[in-house]
Amino acid sequence: MKILVSAVTAACLATGVASVAQASTRPVSSPQVQAADAAAMPAAPYLYLGWGNPQKPADVMKAAGNKWFTLAFVLSDGGCNPKWDGSRPLTGGSDQSAINSIRAAGGDVIPSFGGWSGNKLGEKCGSASALAGAYQKVIDAYQLKAIDIDIEDTEFHSSAARQRVVSALKIVKSKNPGITTYITMGTDQGGPDASGVDLIKKGAAAGLANDGWVLMPFDFGGGSTTMATLTKQAEEGLKARLKSAYGYSDDEAYRHMGISSMNGKTDDSGETVRLSDFKTLLSYAQQHHLARFTFWAVNRDRSCGGGNTDGDSCSGISQNAYDFTKVIAQYRR
Repeated sequence: MKILVSAVTAACLATGVASVAQASTRPVSSPQVQAADAAAMPAAPYLYLGWGNPQKPADVMKAAGNKWFTLAFVLSDGGCNPKWDGSRPLTGGSDQSAINSIRAAGGDVIPSFGGWSGNKLGEKCGSASALAGAYQKVIDAYQLKAIDIDIEDTEFHSSAARQRVVSALKIVKSKNPGITTYITMGTDQGGPDASGVDLIKKGAAAGLANDGWVLMPFDFGGGSTTMATLTKQAEEGLKARLKSAYGYSDDEAYRHMGISSMNGKTDDSGETVRLSDFKTLLSYAQQHHLARFTFWAVNRDRSCGGGNTDGDSCSGISQNAYDFTKVIAQYRR
């Protein structure tokens, strides 16, 4: 998910999502909140509240039928301390208000740590225990059932950071029985690249029982092959890597895999993920009981219209609002 820091800052100012005084990271609760459908957790599309003219989450839920969101991104504030986008307060601000509205509508959230831009906790925290503590602040603040580590760019390509992330997640798993963890990463057409393979091997060596190793199968450079075909090709490469590192059977590997696609025009010129690709991938995910089927992002799940060709807030293709979210919302393991 490649987001320019300058664009994020501008969007925050434009939409009034500004930093407010830091609130304490006390557990957030509401007597009106209903328990979210746990079976819908794997179908949690990304929503970036500080970018791309974000829609109101409860409006999306009503229109598209999804129950969960993956909220992007939790980053470092410059040290080993988590904040939304690295600047907005963890609790007490606009992000908490959005989470409260999702839960009041019967949904729930999966905060995503990382992304392409900004300061990453996996690099700023000096040890696995410190990183686990940063993750734990967010888990405790929102009584979370799941977290996503979207490991990209410098964090992904640092051997030390990769080790820190898997070791921290093992600590998180031990302190939060039943919590679901996803690790999301880029991929080549044939499966994880060298950094991704090493990350999986480090996870297996550490004894990390990660719930979902999730690929972002896009930015391949276009071409005539459908993105559904290329995605399945990358996923099959991931399956082989998980079987090798963890000793999984085919079925076990599939159940620890995930897809995090992108709707419409991707970052690479000439590459398009179409609605028909999503429908094909839904069948693939259902057939193999994948751990996760999601996409980047709800912000983009609408046509651009007029002269607006901004890929941050629309898909760049002809579509109805929430066409892609509606496909994702159908997924159940």
